[in-house]
Amino acid sequence: MIRIPGAALAAALSLALIAAPTGLSAAAPPSATAAASVGWPQARSDLQADPAIRFGVLPNGMRYAIRRQATPAGQAALRLRFAAGSLMEDDDQAGLAHFLEHMAFNGSKDVKEGEMIKILERLGLAFGADTNASTGFSETIYKLDLPRTDAETVDTSLKLLRETAFNLTIDPAAVDRERGVILAEERARDTPSYRATVKRLDFLLKGQRLPQRLPIGRVEVLKTAPASRIADYYRRWYRPDRAVLVAVGDFDVDSMESKIRSAFGDWAATGPGPADPDHGQVATRTAEATLVVDPGVTQSLQVAWVSPPDKEPDTVAKRRRDLIETLGLAVLNRRYSAIARAADPPFLGAGAYKADQDHAAQLATIGVSAESGRWREALAAAEQEQRRLVQYGVRQEELDREIEEFRASLRAAAARAATRRPSDLAGEVLASLPDDTVVTSPADDLARFEAAVKDLKAETVNAALKGVFQGQGPLLFMTSPTPIEGGEQTLLAALAASQAVAVAPSAATSQIAWPYERFGPPGEVADRSTVKDLGATFVRFRNGVRLTVKPTAFRDDEVLVRVNAGRGMSSLPADRQSPFWAANALTEGGLEKIGVEDMERVLASRFYGSRFNIGDDAFVLSGSTRTGDVAVQLQVLAAYLTEPGWRDTAFARIKAAGRTIHDQYESTVGGVLTRELPGILRSGDRRWTFPTREEMAATTLDDVRAAVTPGLSQGPVEVVIVGDITVDQAIAATAATFGALPPRPAPEPPPPEQRGGPFPAGRADPMVLTHKGRADQAVGYVAWGTSDYWAAPQRARDAAVLREIMKLRLTEELRETQGVTYSPDVNSQHSLVWTGWGYIAANVEAPPDRLPDFFSAVLKIAEDLRRNEVSADELARARQPRLEGLHRAQQTNSYWVSELSGAQADPRRLDVIRQILPGTEKVSPADVKRAAEALLKPEAAFKLMVVPAGSSAAAGATS
Repeated sequence: MIRIPGAALAAALSLALIAAPTGLSAAAPPSATAAASVGWPQARSDLQADPAIRFGVLPNGMRYAIRRQATPAGQAALRLRFAAGSLMEDDDQAGLAHFLEHMAFNGSKDVKEGEMIKILERLGLAFGADTNASTGFSETIYKLDLPRTDAETVDTSLKLLRETAFNLTIDPAAVDRERGVILAEERARDTPSYRATVKRLDFLLKGQRLPQRLPIGRVEVLKTAPASRIADYYRRWYRPDRAVLVAVGDFDVDSMESKIRSAFGDWAATGPGPADPDHGQVATRTAEATLVVDPGVTQSLQVAWVSPPDKEPDTVAKRRRDLIETLGLAVLNRRYSAIARAADPPFLGAGAYKADQDHAAQLATIGVSAESGRWREALAAAEQEQRRLVQYGVRQEELDREIEEFRASLRAAAARAATRRPSDLAGEVLASLPDDTVVTSPADDLARFEAAVKDLKAETVNAALKGVFQGQGPLLFMTSPTPIEGGEQTLLAALAASQAVAVAPSAATSQIAWPYERFGPPGEVADRSTVKDLGATFVRFRNGVRLTVKPTAFRDDEVLVRVNAGRGMSSLPADRQSPFWAANALTEGGLEKIGVEDMERVLASRFYGSRFNIGDDAFVLSGSTRTGDVAVQLQVLAAYLTEPGWRDTAFARIKAAGRTIHDQYESTVGGVLTRELPGILRSGDRRWTFPTREEMAATTLDDVRAAVTPGLSQGPVEVVIVGDITVDQAIAATAATFGALPPRPAPEPPPPEQRGGPFPAGRADPMVLTHKGRADQAVGYVAWGTSDYWAAPQRARDAAVLREIMKLRLTEELRETQGVTYSPDVNSQHSLVWTGWGYIAANVEAPPDRLPDFFSAVLKIAEDLRRNEVSADELARARQPRLEGLHRAQQTNSYWVSELSGAQADPRRLDVIRQILPGTEKVSPADVKRAAEALLKPEAAFKLMVVPAGSSAAAGATS
């Protein structure tokens, strides 16, 4: 895997449809005593590191950070990070840092090629999900998420990381086998958005090293570099003094420290350490512009000012200065959001941020996403609002609002600190390493925040904002699906014209109150029962509303709420295009008595969510909150259920964004598959097909409203609450909201024959779809229709294990043996809603001329699984990671809020939960063979491929 972090990532995020204020960047993980922190940044800072972490340094210079985290029980996260990435490559090594990352899984002194992944699978780690790695500009990280912390699992994992650190063999034959995988990753990564990001970096960091050292590298190097050149990089940069091991989980810290010292203490570097490469100086620039035209991009602009990187040490004073700037930018982002939500807005979304790009430069940027053809308006509105902020500053009430939101977020983080996941905690330590920042505790972050904002005045923030948008530039970068007449000169002229417009102070906002605190007299409980083995309580109110509650201790101060109303997709006509693509119009439209902007303002100090989607069997409103805000969360969702605002402005923005969505989908092979596959797998049932351009243009807000309103206003209502809450608290909050509504009908059990579009029949020749991307990009897809879950519950569990075995074999054949692809995949589904519908499917991205190899390999694997039983070892390597993944999922609130949904109407769903683990554990080689015999019949295989338009394979394209 390759990551492009820092400002490049932030740039992509800033162009989301709705800009959101950034969070406080200083929230990080745990630390140690002053004596143990030598070699870590806290030894040079007045910030106190989180005392829950033990920091240390081995005599060879390798650093480590260890934290015990007993929740969830028995789990751990190990991370090995090297301060070595693509920036450290020589010209003839471009891409070899990433190549080396791949070779870490391809043989070492004590683990022969092909065995590392199998060893981890036997321990219950799934490749990709639990075993992964990434290469960035300045770092390479190896990741292991352990399902257990017994001695065998921990010792084996540390041994494998040790092998990665200094025992890799980098065999020439293995290197040659891996080339195809690396080239497949380069091929898959080459999308319009990626190409635009690359060109943006090259424009902003003109003449510097970073744009010339993209982690994927250069194709000619990847094709020809000998193994010895990769080994040279390995010996030079994989050194103990450039390595950090992070271990977080349910283990004894003293024991883990001893194991780390034993595993890595004899690692010795060769020769003096190399110096980090010179990034080059930030170039002297004036107003400049670059235009990138690509049919697959959206019309978007960024105006940036480039300065030398901020190399100031991490201190209390620096964090306060950063916070003050961040609060000011949050006000600007709030203003951008309000503009985007107004009638006929000049842009679809905008955002401002300031960030360092991998120590090469500091970027202050405003980014804006424009409706096609309206880029001048978008640029002018974003630029002038930024200038208004700098010239006139923020108002005190705006600042106070952002302080309240930051406070709410930090309080939630502090309250949940004890139950953070090991992977999250390890990630916090890793995030601190590139910038050499101190890992601080959430409690200290909150206290420091309160001290920083005490009596904070707008004048202080306004003074800081004067220096934010400074530096070389302004530099205007634009992406457009169509050419702009006059090109860059036109862009610069438009920017200059906007800069010449005088701006006036922003208008103060009026004070408002939250109008949805009461829904009537609290509802009365009609009956209540307990599902003891699952720790759930069923409640029915007299108005017919059902409530399911499961108190948990998975995460402190987290409560998830889901509201299921009506019957969702099953209530919509199969011959009419469904409005799923415009579902956000409900929440973005606000409420009858208050719009979204005012709603966010009045509830700034509260923690809540509001999402809407159309499920197979319900219209779903959901949100995540903290224990103290459950009442507000339920008020918000009850208001959306009963009085959605359905404002035209929100729907107009969704339609405007959708005008280029087809071009974006068609520009990549994956985009075409994503757009077309749901409808194809339902044989054209219009509830799942993606609308055409003409259908999207013709759809009105009334169409969306008419499809959704009956289920919301008249259908049965089920509320599911899971998390850090008592049953009585959940009942009280629900009684005051949903329980107070007019009567609702009782949920009906699902009909015995609830049909969606049937799964397509098998076909000898693949269905052919086309894309407009690279000529060497294609996708092959093979699927077999199965059945719904209820037809044979154990068979569905058998099929899930069969799926994992197919994935193991397909990965070994196409990735490891043939080197055809980066990530073959196999997935399956057995519907709980639609009678007779389910599938098991394999897919791969590969060059068009290699698709026959894929189809042949899949059918050969399927035939072998039908004829022969799998070995006990292969079964274990497929089944154990699935069991561990299920076990971990069951220790999350999100699992339970999903799995308990619908259980009151259909109690069989409780048995799905009860049987998933024991049913998976009992799957035998004979069960896998029987499932393959029943499901993987060659005549039932549905085949599809997505190939480049104009290619020979596309000549007979069908739709």
